[in-house]
Amino acid sequence: MGYRIFKDSHGTEWQTWDVVPRLEERRVNERRSRVAQPPITDRRSRLDRRSLAGHRSVLTSGFNGGWLCFEAEEEKRRLTPIPGDWQRCPSERLEQYCAQATPARRVTRELWVRDVGD
Repeated sequence: MGYRIFKDSHGTEWQTWDVVPRLEERRVNERRSRVAQPPITDRRSRLDRRSLAGHRSVLTSGFNGGWLCFEAEEEKRRLTPIPGDWQRCPSERLEQYCAQATPARRVTRELWVRDVGD
């Protein structure tokens, strides 16, 4: 994984790194075949009782080849595909890549606890 820090023309400092998912995370669709399930006799309301801890979501289409992550104090962005020259290009070009990147949701501890649980 490469890593760079640069300041854009507005003085915002951005941390930049590439994210390349492991092969098993690159699935875009669930590949397991669906088999008819027997009638449910369990009266519990939650059918899937597996723990969500350690659960990884399937990658959104277009991100399975990896992305370039840009993160500033107030904002996070992702660019796909990863530009081949991003580690050695001038800061001005890196700023152009950042401008092309799509805004991304920042995961904070509060969001993680709400979505996954402690």
